[in-house]
Amino acid sequence: MEVNKINSLNDLQPALPLGWLLTLLLLIAIGTLVATVALPTWFPPLSQSLFGDKPKAYWYLSRASAFAAFGLIWLSMVFGLLITNKLARLWPGGPTAFDLHQYASLLGFGVALFHALILMGDRFIDYSLLQILVPFGSAQYRQAWVGLGQISFYGLALVSITFYMRRIITQRGFRIIHYLSYAAFILAVVHGLWSGTDGAAPWAHAIYWFCGGSTLFLTMYRILGKRVVARAFP
Repeated sequence: MEVNKINSLNDLQPALPLGWLLTLLLLIAIGTLVATVALPTWFPPLSQSLFGDKPKAYWYLSRASAFAAFGLIWLSMVFGLLITNKLARLWPGGPTAFDLHQYASLLGFGVALFHALILMGDRFIDYSLLQILVPFGSAQYRQAWVGLGQISFYGLALVSITFYMRRIITQRGFRIIHYLSYAAFILAVVHGLWSGTDGAAPWAHAIYWFCGGSTLFLTMYRILGKRVVARAFP
Protein backbone atom coordinates (compact mmCIF):
# COMPACT_ATOMS: atom_id res chain seq x y z
CA MET A 1 0.00 0.00 0.00
CA GLU A 2 2.84 2.40 0.84
CA VAL A 3 4.53 1.69 -2.50
CA ASN A 4 1.29 2.30 -4.41
CA LYS A 5 0.81 5.60 -2.60
CA ILE A 6 4.30 6.77 -3.52
CA ASN A 7 3.88 5.68 -7.14
CA SER A 8 0.60 7.60 -7.40
CA LEU A 9 2.33 10.72 -6.07
CA ASN A 10 5.09 10.30 -8.66
CA ASP A 11 2.49 10.72 -11.41
CA LEU A 12 1.34 14.13 -10.14
CA GLN A 13 2.11 17.16 -12.29
CA PRO A 14 3.77 20.36 -11.02
CA ALA A 15 1.22 22.47 -9.17
CA LEU A 16 2.43 25.68 -10.86
CA PRO A 17 3.11 25.63 -14.64
CA LEU A 18 6.71 26.46 -15.50
CA GLY A 19 5.67 29.45 -17.61
CA TRP A 20 3.77 30.95 -14.69
CA LEU A 21 6.73 30.42 -12.38
CA LEU A 22 9.18 32.10 -14.77
CA THR A 23 6.76 34.99 -15.29
CA LEU A 24 6.36 35.42 -11.53
CA LEU A 25 10.12 35.43 -10.93
CA LEU A 26 10.68 37.84 -13.81
CA LEU A 27 8.06 40.25 -12.47
CA ILE A 28 9.60 40.08 -8.99
CA ALA A 29 13.07 40.78 -10.39
CA ILE A 30 11.95 43.63 -12.65
CA GLY A 31 9.75 45.22 -9.99
CA THR A 32 12.50 45.06 -7.38
CA LEU A 33 15.15 46.44 -9.71
CA VAL A 34 12.85 49.31 -10.69
CA ALA A 35 12.20 50.11 -7.04
CA THR A 36 15.87 50.00 -6.04
CA VAL A 37 17.67 51.36 -9.12
CA ALA A 38 15.31 53.21 -11.43
CA LEU A 39 13.13 54.98 -8.86
CA PRO A 40 15.96 56.89 -7.11
CA THR A 41 17.49 57.78 -10.51
CA TRP A 42 14.37 58.79 -12.41
CA PHE A 43 12.40 60.38 -9.57
CA PRO A 44 14.85 61.61 -6.92
CA PRO A 45 12.33 63.97 -5.22
CA LEU A 46 9.79 61.15 -4.93
CA SER A 47 12.47 58.80 -3.62
CA GLN A 48 13.57 61.34 -1.02
CA SER A 49 10.01 61.95 0.12
CA LEU A 50 9.44 58.24 0.56
CA PHE A 51 12.72 57.19 2.08
CA GLY A 52 14.40 60.31 3.42
CA ASP A 53 18.09 61.24 3.44
CA LYS A 54 19.06 57.84 4.86
CA PRO A 55 16.48 55.50 3.34
CA LYS A 56 15.59 52.57 5.56
CA ALA A 57 12.49 51.40 3.75
CA TYR A 58 14.52 48.94 1.68
CA TRP A 59 16.09 47.52 4.83
CA TYR A 60 12.67 47.10 6.46
CA LEU A 61 11.32 45.41 3.33
CA SER A 62 14.26 43.02 3.31
CA ARG A 63 13.78 42.17 6.98
CA ALA A 64 10.06 41.54 6.56
CA SER A 65 10.48 39.47 3.41
CA ALA A 66 13.19 37.42 5.14
CA PHE A 67 10.72 36.07 7.69
CA ALA A 68 8.05 35.63 5.01
CA ALA A 69 10.46 33.56 2.92
CA PHE A 70 11.58 31.55 5.94
CA GLY A 71 7.98 30.82 6.89
CA LEU A 72 7.24 29.55 3.38
CA ILE A 73 10.38 27.40 3.38
CA TRP A 74 9.30 25.92 6.71
CA LEU A 75 5.82 25.19 5.34
CA SER A 76 7.42 23.51 2.35
CA MET A 77 9.41 21.29 4.71
CA VAL A 78 6.31 20.45 6.74
CA PHE A 79 4.13 19.53 3.77
CA GLY A 80 7.01 17.64 2.18
CA LEU A 81 7.33 15.50 5.29
CA LEU A 82 3.57 14.95 5.37
CA ILE A 83 3.33 13.63 1.81
CA THR A 84 3.83 9.96 2.74
CA ASN A 85 3.27 10.41 6.46
CA LYS A 86 0.44 8.73 8.33
CA LEU A 87 -0.52 12.15 9.66
CA ALA A 88 -1.57 13.13 6.13
CA ARG A 89 -4.46 10.67 6.36
CA LEU A 90 -6.08 13.07 8.83
CA TRP A 91 -5.11 16.26 6.96
CA PRO A 92 -4.58 17.29 4.21
CA GLY A 93 -3.98 14.05 2.27
CA GLY A 94 -0.98 13.02 0.14
CA PRO A 95 -1.82 14.77 -3.18
CA THR A 96 -2.92 17.97 -1.41
CA ALA A 97 0.20 17.94 0.76
CA PHE A 98 2.29 17.54 -2.41
CA ASP A 99 0.64 20.57 -4.04
CA LEU A 100 1.03 22.68 -0.90
CA HIS A 101 4.66 21.54 -0.65
CA GLN A 102 5.30 22.79 -4.18
CA TYR A 103 3.44 26.08 -3.78
CA ALA A 104 5.23 26.89 -0.51
CA SER A 105 8.63 26.03 -1.98
CA LEU A 106 8.16 28.05 -5.17
CA LEU A 107 6.65 31.06 -3.41
CA GLY A 108 9.39 30.89 -0.79
CA PHE A 109 11.96 31.00 -3.59
CA GLY A 110 10.22 34.04 -5.10
CA VAL A 111 10.05 35.92 -1.79
CA ALA A 112 13.70 35.02 -1.07
CA LEU A 113 14.62 36.54 -4.44
CA PHE A 114 12.84 39.75 -3.46
CA HIS A 115 14.53 39.67 -0.05
CA ALA A 116 17.95 39.62 -1.72
CA LEU A 117 17.38 42.08 -4.56
CA ILE A 118 15.65 44.75 -2.46
CA LEU A 119 18.90 45.20 -0.50
CA MET A 120 20.39 46.99 -3.51
CA GLY A 121 18.25 49.98 -2.55
CA ASP A 122 19.80 50.28 0.91
CA ARG A 123 22.46 52.98 0.83
CA PHE A 124 24.14 51.87 4.08
CA ILE A 125 25.17 48.43 2.77
CA ASP A 126 25.20 49.51 -0.88
CA TYR A 127 25.21 46.04 -2.44
CA SER A 128 25.66 45.64 -6.18
CA LEU A 129 23.82 43.00 -8.20
CA LEU A 130 27.02 40.96 -8.48
CA GLN A 131 27.50 41.02 -4.71
CA ILE A 132 23.91 39.90 -4.24
CA LEU A 133 24.32 36.95 -6.61
CA VAL A 134 27.83 35.73 -5.67
CA PRO A 135 28.10 33.94 -2.30
CA PHE A 136 30.57 35.63 0.06
CA GLY A 137 31.04 38.30 -2.62
CA SER A 138 30.89 41.29 -0.30
CA ALA A 139 32.52 42.24 2.98
CA GLN A 140 30.24 45.19 3.72
CA TYR A 141 28.05 43.33 6.19
CA ARG A 142 28.64 40.02 8.03
CA GLN A 143 30.17 38.37 5.00
CA ALA A 144 30.22 34.77 6.26
CA TRP A 145 26.63 34.65 7.54
CA VAL A 146 25.27 36.47 4.50
CA GLY A 147 27.18 34.06 2.27
CA LEU A 148 25.55 31.08 3.96
CA GLY A 149 22.18 32.66 3.25
CA GLN A 150 23.14 33.01 -0.41
CA ILE A 151 24.08 29.32 -0.55
CA SER A 152 20.74 28.48 1.07
CA PHE A 153 19.00 30.48 -1.66
CA TYR A 154 20.72 28.52 -4.44
CA GLY A 155 19.95 25.25 -2.67
CA LEU A 156 16.30 26.24 -2.55
CA ALA A 157 16.44 27.14 -6.24
CA LEU A 158 17.85 23.72 -7.11
CA VAL A 159 15.19 21.92 -5.10
CA SER A 160 12.44 24.02 -6.70
CA ILE A 161 13.68 23.23 -10.22
CA THR A 162 13.38 19.49 -9.58
CA PHE A 163 9.57 19.77 -9.58
CA TYR A 164 9.82 20.25 -13.35
CA MET A 165 12.56 17.65 -13.95
CA ARG A 166 11.25 14.59 -12.15
CA ARG A 167 10.97 12.45 -15.28
CA ILE A 168 14.41 13.51 -16.47
CA ILE A 169 16.36 12.95 -13.25
CA THR A 170 14.31 9.89 -12.16
CA GLN A 171 12.53 9.54 -8.84
CA ARG A 172 15.73 8.50 -7.08
CA GLY A 173 17.54 11.62 -8.26
CA PHE A 174 14.53 13.70 -7.25
CA ARG A 175 14.69 12.36 -3.70
CA ILE A 176 18.45 12.81 -3.42
CA ILE A 177 18.31 16.44 -4.54
CA HIS A 178 15.33 17.04 -2.28
CA TYR A 179 17.47 16.09 0.71
CA LEU A 180 19.29 19.37 0.03
CA SER A 181 16.21 21.12 1.40
CA TYR A 182 17.39 20.16 4.89
CA ALA A 183 20.74 21.85 4.29
CA ALA A 184 19.02 24.90 2.79
CA PHE A 185 16.67 25.10 5.77
CA ILE A 186 19.49 24.83 8.32
CA LEU A 187 21.57 27.44 6.48
CA ALA A 188 18.53 29.74 6.40
CA VAL A 189 18.23 29.43 10.19
CA VAL A 190 21.95 30.16 10.67
CA HIS A 191 21.73 33.07 8.23
CA GLY A 192 18.76 34.55 10.07
CA LEU A 193 20.26 34.16 13.52
CA TRP A 194 23.67 35.65 12.80
CA SER A 195 23.13 38.08 9.94
CA GLY A 196 19.58 39.28 10.53
CA THR A 197 18.94 42.51 12.39
CA ASP A 198 16.23 40.75 14.37
CA GLY A 199 18.21 37.56 14.92
CA ALA A 200 18.81 38.27 18.60
CA ALA A 201 15.21 39.26 19.38
CA PRO A 202 13.29 36.82 21.64
CA TRP A 203 10.37 36.62 19.20
CA ALA A 204 12.76 35.73 16.35
CA HIS A 205 14.35 33.02 18.50
CA ALA A 206 10.87 31.66 19.24
CA ILE A 207 10.11 31.45 15.51
CA TYR A 208 13.37 29.65 14.74
CA TRP A 209 12.97 27.23 17.66
CA PHE A 210 9.38 26.42 16.76
CA CYS A 211 10.06 25.91 13.05
CA GLY A 212 13.25 23.96 13.65
CA GLY A 213 11.74 21.83 16.41
CA SER A 214 8.59 20.97 14.45
CA THR A 215 10.65 20.05 11.38
CA LEU A 216 12.86 17.78 13.50
CA PHE A 217 9.80 16.16 15.09
CA LEU A 218 8.16 15.40 11.74
CA THR A 219 11.45 14.09 10.36
CA MET A 220 11.90 11.67 13.27
CA TYR A 221 8.25 10.63 13.06
CA ARG A 222 8.64 9.85 9.37
CA ILE A 223 11.86 7.86 9.90
CA LEU A 224 10.39 5.84 12.75
CA GLY A 225 7.17 5.29 10.80
CA LYS A 226 9.10 3.83 7.87
CA ARG A 227 10.98 1.49 10.19
CA VAL A 228 7.71 0.22 11.64
CA VAL A 229 6.35 -0.43 8.12
CA ALA A 230 9.57 -2.19 7.12
CA ARG A 231 9.36 -4.51 10.12
CA ALA A 232 5.69 -5.25 9.53
CA PHE A 233 6.23 -6.01 5.81
CA PRO A 234 9.79 -7.34 5.50
